[in-house]
Amino acid sequence: MLSEDANDRLVETCTEIASDALRSIVYFTEDDFDQIFLRDYLSADADIRSFVENERGGFRRIPTHEGSELGRYEYTIRRFESGTLVRVLSGNHGVFVTTNEIPIEQYDELAAAVERELNN
Repeated sequence: MLSEDANDRLVETCTEIASDALRSIVYFTEDDFDQIFLRDYLSADADIRSFVENERGGFRRIPTHEGSELGRYEYTIRRFESGTLVRVLSGNHGVFVTTNEIPIEQYDELAAAVERELNN
């Protein structure tokens, strides 16, 4: 898993961008995951494992979009009734961040910042 220092940088980065809208941050690989941030008003008993399993599917995506006019894959955003999930993959690891609603431009900024942290 990530070092404590890397966890702290990721939390700080996401907090700077999403502020009080930040709900949670989960780091994951093919084999493991770690919830590195959870807002105190959310349940620590939530079924994170099912979210992780779903987001791991990105590791196995078929490269059907490679070379398309859309360009390089950057991130996935999923909108839910009570929040949004942003998933960023880099190599064999990834992060998903959940937030309350924020302006769409902030999701781009959030995903780019998470990708930079994953590549450090």
